[in-house]
Amino acid sequence: MTEPGLFELESVVVGQPKRSRWRRYVGPALAVSTVEGTPLAWVTFTDDTYCVLMTTSGEFIVRIEQFGPVEFRFTDAADREVGAAGASGLVKTRQLSLRTEQGRQLLLTRLGLVAVEWHLTETDPEGGPTPEVLGRVTVSTIDSWIGLQQYVVEMAPRLDTSERRTVVASVVCLHQLRRPPGAGASPA
Repeated sequence: MTEPGLFELESVVVGQPKRSRWRRYVGPALAVSTVEGTPLAWVTFTDDTYCVLMTTSGEFIVRIEQFGPVEFRFTDAADREVGAAGASGLVKTRQLSLRTEQGRQLLLTRLGLVAVEWHLTETDPEGGPTPEVLGRVTVSTIDSWIGLQQYVVEMAPRLDTSERRTVVASVVCLHQLRRPPGAGASPA
């Protein structure tokens, strides 16, 4: 179904592939790789409403459909829903609510408006006692000249394969909210 280890890894990198500053880029929108840089999968935008995550050999993993400005649904090859993500509020990238294939609710929350790290938890970090962190997503700019973004995704060992798939797909959604296809270089 996927490259060996794609959703078994505790850390992956989702990022915009490096490209020439001088020529038009026609490759995948995002690449998923190991922390060491071994390519695992590509994300290709087909139009403004959905994109496809597939292995580097071209095998389908998940389709990410966008409904409205902040709602996403993840479907498998049989068109079954295998997860979802959504944001609310005026600051769209402060928090994403995730739902896994088994119905588990998770939150990907940025602590502060200028923070570069999001925490994956089961409860809202601002809603009471500090929740257990099940993962982290750290964003950085890998080419400041053209503004290429990279997201390092770290996940707890106890997250299962479908939960990891939902987290990786939600990072693609996070990138879309921060950098819509065809948008300028500055993230939201």
